[in-house]
Amino acid sequence: MDLSIIIVNYNVRYFLEQCLRSVEVAIKDIDAEVFVVDNASTDESMSMVRREFPWVKCIDNSDNVGFSKANNQAIVLSKGKYVLLLNPDTLVQEDTFAKSIAFMDEHPDAGGLGIRMIDGTGNFLPESKRGFPTPWVAFCKIVGLTALFPESQVFAQYYMGHLSADKNQKVDVLAGAYMMMPRKVIDEVGMLDEDFFMYGEDIDLSYRMLKAGYQNYYLADSQIIHYKGESTKKGSLNYVYVFYKAMAIFTRKHFRGSEAGIYLFFIQIGIAMRAFLAMINRVFKRSGLFLIDVFVAYGALYYLKLYWEQSHRFVEGGAYPDVFHQLVLPIYLGIWLLFVFVQGGYDRPQKRTTALKGIAYGTLFLLVVYGLLSEEWRFSRALILMGAFTTGIIFVINRMVVDWFEKGRLLLNTDTSRRFFVIGKKDEAERTRDIIRESGWATSFIGWIPEGEKSDADWHIGEWDDIEDLISVYKPNEIVFCGKDVSTETIIERMAVLLHHRLEIKILPPDGWFIIGSNSIHHQGDLYAREIGGLFLRRFRRQKRLFDMISSLLILILLPLSIILVKNSTMVIRSAWKVLFGIRTWVGFRQPVESNLPGIPEGVFTPGESLKPDNRHKLKASINLQYATRYNWKNDAEMLMAAFRK
Repeated sequence: MDLSIIIVNYNVRYFLEQCLRSVEVAIKDIDAEVFVVDNASTDESMSMVRREFPWVKCIDNSDNVGFSKANNQAIVLSKGKYVLLLNPDTLVQEDTFAKSIAFMDEHPDAGGLGIRMIDGTGNFLPESKRGFPTPWVAFCKIVGLTALFPESQVFAQYYMGHLSADKNQKVDVLAGAYMMMPRKVIDEVGMLDEDFFMYGEDIDLSYRMLKAGYQNYYLADSQIIHYKGESTKKGSLNYVYVFYKAMAIFTRKHFRGSEAGIYLFFIQIGIAMRAFLAMINRVFKRSGLFLIDVFVAYGALYYLKLYWEQSHRFVEGGAYPDVFHQLVLPIYLGIWLLFVFVQGGYDRPQKRTTALKGIAYGTLFLLVVYGLLSEEWRFSRALILMGAFTTGIIFVINRMVVDWFEKGRLLLNTDTSRRFFVIGKKDEAERTRDIIRESGWATSFIGWIPEGEKSDADWHIGEWDDIEDLISVYKPNEIVFCGKDVSTETIIERMAVLLHHRLEIKILPPDGWFIIGSNSIHHQGDLYAREIGGLFLRRFRRQKRLFDMISSLLILILLPLSIILVKNSTMVIRSAWKVLFGIRTWVGFRQPVESNLPGIPEGVFTPGESLKPDNRHKLKASINLQYATRYNWKNDAEMLMAAFRK
């Protein structure tokens, strides 16, 4: 047997399926075996593998044993002349394995082979070739000097930035995302060190192969897509900690005495600096827009109050008491912010209309409550209305400024609906269009570019040769390739053409009912699949929670009426308290709940109550999925009212 491919999976079902479909094509003329080792995933990855890829050898772990141990489990069972460690979030070209094996056959001194990797938009991934992490190299990597000077031989040795990415050559360290090794080398130097849970195991194994007299090579003759790059977010504190821990294990293993002490000293300094920057970055990304809204809006409301006092209030009876700007104005602003948050005004991508909707709903709520207050707390309806108008303008301006800093454009289209190009033959293109439309994402345009055929369909917009003109005219956000009709090699070539347009690129795998991709190595990107939408989106889960809280409060406030109208009033009261505190929700999934559904509390009531008991059981999965994808709080309200009537 020529090749044993080992893929370690952990909760990346859709990436894994796409990876295996590309592997299946690439091993067509190769005597190969494929292992998938699963580290206790909860997304039904392995049931998908057994159903769609019965030729794959599966190993199920009951716990997450880590990357090294999971790979070793399959290495022991493998029989190939060469062993390849492959990440599940990759897509290989049709010729990748053949060219890799040919290169290894021609280089008997090779201990391991890496490959040219690009991300989901066609950008070269620097971790494709890496240098040995000496104390200085590790320090530059951790503090960010490598990122600042990506081609420097002094500061960018971690990614060997001074070496060409388009040339086959010797390197120090191979990436675990694609690492091919002869079996004889593994037998000599040993398998992956299981002390490394994540990160460092590839560095350690590469170093051991170099010490044994072998060479590590980087192959540029073929390439793969590596969607997420290194799977932990580079800016996160967790990544900094895990990377440091891996480097510390490596240092203690291969260095002694003062040399090890110097190494750890450099790393600790780098860790402190990087952790501080990561913390600042995290706070700003998560709360920056919210804090800007709070301070700017409160300042505007305060000066609006001063203006109203000077132009109207003095005539009517003097200035507002201190409690107005100390308590009442913050309450007004807090209610507007709450409704903006519930409407998704702080979700990404930013959508200014959601902020305006939130302020409108918050204003309506304030005016209703205002009418119920005693005279001493009714300060001014005019200030509420003017404050809402002013706050709305400020929130829109704040989002425009944030967009300008992040994307370099001030006047962005507030419409977040997406525009797609679909590239493939008619049948697959229509299937792609159906998936996009059923996914729950807003779309304003879907245009078709046929692959190798002519068409007069009304959504046929042109040919690939005219792609530059088509992009300038239709201005798409995303391009979706049909993997059944367009080869991976062709997709990668076209990604290079599209690179300067900064478009999101996704792929529909052959026979798959999902579209997946990534805009960068830092996050997975959006998934378009039939079960995505509704409660799968955070804003709808927030709306559901808000409905639960308001309805529970109303039931408890109107408790005497509830006791009179409802037979089992004790159950109603107990349920209202549980729903109010998030222990239960008024309407939830039928039990047991599939693991691929969004996590919400168990429901007091469940959808499909009007069906006969037998039908409810048979249609459980369908009912749950329909409820999740088409969620609307009005449906919950109708079900709750129906329960009261009964």
